Amino acid sequence: MTHSYARPDDADVAIAAARAGADVVRGMYGQRLARIDKGAGDFATPADVEAEETIIASIRAARPDDAVLGEEGGRQGPTAAREWLVDPLCGTLNYSVGTMLVAVNVALRNGAAAVADPFSGEVFFTDGETARVRHEGTDAQLAPTPTTQLVDVNLDAPFPSAPGFRTVDLLAHPAFAEHFRPRVVSTTLALAWVASGKRAAYVTDGSALHESVHFAAGIAVCRAAGCVVTGIDGDPIGQASRGLVAAADAETHGLLMSMIRGRGSGGTA
Repeated sequence: MTHSYARPDDADVAIAAARAGADVVRGMYGQRLARIDKGAGDFATPADVEAEETIIASIRAARPDDAVLGEEGGRQGPTAAREWLVDPLCGTLNYSVGTMLVAVNVALRNGAAAVADPFSGEVFFTDGETARVRHEGTDAQLAPTPTTQLVDVNLDAPFPSAPGFRTVDLLAHPAFAEHFRPRVVSTTLALAWVASGKRAAYVTDGSALHESVHFAAGIAVCRAAGCVVTGIDGDPIGQASRGLVAAADAETHGLLMSMIRGRGSGGTA
């Protein structure tokens, strides 16, 4: 649902900003880049920083009165009802070792959003109501489906939901192998893939994600495409929720939730 402060061309702003960041990411790919330590094993590279600066400049040019929350630079600009969430390079570790599985995420809180794949050239986007993918000048509506049976499982430590549940627990669940096949992309590009039918679902047991710059764009695209998106407790994403389950349809979501609840209670059924 588009909120009252949304503007008709917000999706265009999101797409342009995500593409600008993707151009930087693609242009710096393969270079020997320094690691900027962020603690707890996390790091950024000059590509993250330059892409974020480019994205913010693009947003500023179109929406000078809006606020921006960036992964690298924090909150910038005026205090405003409209705030853009920016993750300039999701999959930094992949990128730093020469793996082209990354995403550039730009989202207006409660509004338009875009997820750009710098290497395929695809931009998955929503105006807050519908979800499409733009590739080589053509837009196509996103159609989630569980047909692939591929489920992306984020295995990054630490596991905030342990000992009750860890995403790694799904891999040992007998029913998981009966219905799905695990994949580890290590970037929220996988969320856009759920929306487009390339993945049946995505699961992570990360911390509260309702204001996360990493997940905002992917969640928005999934919701607009008609996916089922909840926390790992099955409740709507919110301040009290933890983790994320994004599924192509209700049946897939229900199967995964039954496994998650089974592992969380110590069962295997």
